[in-house]
Amino acid sequence: MTVRRVVVDHVLFVVADLDASRGLYTAALAPLGYEELYVQDDCVSYGAEELDDFTICRGEPVTTAAHVAFSAEGRDAVEAFFAAAVANGATVRGEPGVWTQYSERYYAAFVNDLHQNNVEAVWHAPEPVADAPRRPGVP
Repeated sequence: MTVRRVVVDHVLFVVADLDASRGLYTAALAPLGYEELYVQDDCVSYGAEELDDFTICRGEPVTTAAHVAFSAEGRDAVEAFFAAAVANGATVRGEPGVWTQYSERYYAAFVNDLHQNNVEAVWHAPEPVADAPRRPGVP
């Protein structure tokens, strides 16, 4: 398995409605093992093991058309991320499956958040995933 090093230390999205965005991200990130680590009046930071890697803050101008991919531990986590995100206001960008454009081991799902940011959960499988829907192209 490939050992990945951290390239980006953290990401911050500016949002218009912190409560609505918080509801979406808190629900969607929970199946991936990320939780609210720091909550302030205008920001919520998410991460695991006390490392706040992703933050949303109320403000202007809002972040739009960005892309962020969150690491998942397996297919079930990707699917739970997708279901929770859509149930909390995200729109479908790419349903869970193997995105062959990237690799036969790239199992992911994509949603648009409340500001049309492309938010993804991805599992890099140790071997090609044979028993999953194939998703050609780029979501």
